[in-house]
Amino acid sequence: MQYLAVMKPAVGWIFWLALLGLAQGAVAAQLVAYAADATAVPEPLIELDAQEREWLAGHSHVVVASTQYPLYLFKDERGQWSGFHNDVLERISAMTGLRFVYDETFSTEQLLDRLESGAADMSTMLSMNDERRAFLDFSPAFGGAGWVFVGHAEAPDVQSLEQLAKKVLVLPTRHALEALIRRDYPSIEVRSVKTHAEARALVESGEAYATLDNDIGARLYPSGRLKVGEALEGKWDADYLAVHKGQPQLLSILSKALEAFPSVELRALRHKWFYAVAPTSTSSIWEGTTRQVCVGLLIVSVFALLSLVWNRRLAIVIEQRLSAEKGLRDQLAFQHALMDAMPDPVFVCDRQGRLIMCNKSYEESLSTRFDQMRGQRLIELEVLPRETAELLHAEFMVQLQTRKPRFRERQLMFKHGLSDIYQWTVPFYGADGQLRGLQGGWTEIERRPRQT
Repeated sequence: MQYLAVMKPAVGWIFWLALLGLAQGAVAAQLVAYAADATAVPEPLIELDAQEREWLAGHSHVVVASTQYPLYLFKDERGQWSGFHNDVLERISAMTGLRFVYDETFSTEQLLDRLESGAADMSTMLSMNDERRAFLDFSPAFGGAGWVFVGHAEAPDVQSLEQLAKKVLVLPTRHALEALIRRDYPSIEVRSVKTHAEARALVESGEAYATLDNDIGARLYPSGRLKVGEALEGKWDADYLAVHKGQPQLLSILSKALEAFPSVELRALRHKWFYAVAPTSTSSIWEGTTRQVCVGLLIVSVFALLSLVWNRRLAIVIEQRLSAEKGLRDQLAFQHALMDAMPDPVFVCDRQGRLIMCNKSYEESLSTRFDQMRGQRLIELEVLPRETAELLHAEFMVQLQTRKPRFRERQLMFKHGLSDIYQWTVPFYGADGQLRGLQGGWTEIERRPRQT
């Protein structure tokens, strides 16, 4: 009986760890199998109203004007459409019943002509600007990247548009930023070509000084005679679904699908295409699971031998952990109290621009509550005018790339009107030295104390 009493904890540990190992193996196999073939899982349809269902019944397919742009949308070696945007459309198709048919074009200008004439219904490849809003409606953004300068490898890094005065900037015809640059920077000589490939070739040959490209796309061409410069400050190449005007039902269906798109899955798709994560084969999953089970059983046997010592130390460890947790809670409460005592708005966001902490002044300035903003980006909220939110979010993303602090006086449009502020944002790092996000805030200049 005494032997059974001594061995009872060991038996409990063996049983618990065996179940844990098997459960972890099964969950891992299911996750990778889902990533390898997400279409194998039936997806629920989103809820459509009567007009949307009627429109869907009368349209057998949706024509998508498309230009090949590697990683976003391109044809693979079998001639099949692939890429991040293709995966998003396939997921939306499963959610809504829409059938997408690609209409390939070979330049931005040709793509826009198809949409403007009504020959195509929508596109995934367009950024938003004033010209395009005249004949297109745009869905909510579902991602994006910064605009970056691409210059010659032997020339100085291009850091701003001002640096291109009296120089040749080459862009594909009807580029999203072309009209803005021609209007606001008349000293820049803008030359138009058909495609991004032609623009890169002119920069490489020295006939143009620089071009502008999406940050992800620009880094796919590591030519020895080209180099990627700084990001264009204040501008963001967001991912939208652009729909030909006059089709509000289609836009509404697509917007509902994007809102219902699981954020975890969307992040997984971006990670798949933009961080070069190779899929794992099904056979290797089961081989890995078998190895995990074998290793788990070995670990269980070791735990069985050490269970008596572990039980003695467990109480000490729990007591130390509870004490440490109490200290952390006290420290966190002090930090919150310190932030709330600050008269100026202060916030903290993660590397994706999602809000993780703010003080009372920040809530009062934006007339909302932290609980309503937690975990969301400015462009996903309605606490600021949309243009202000997009501008600040783009600046945050650029600053997270450059990792440089910023202190500046500026004017910003808030819900209550235009304000003169002194704004500051600085990157912050974890104990491991890794970048964790941004912290920042602002002071209204009229309330700012005078310096002596």
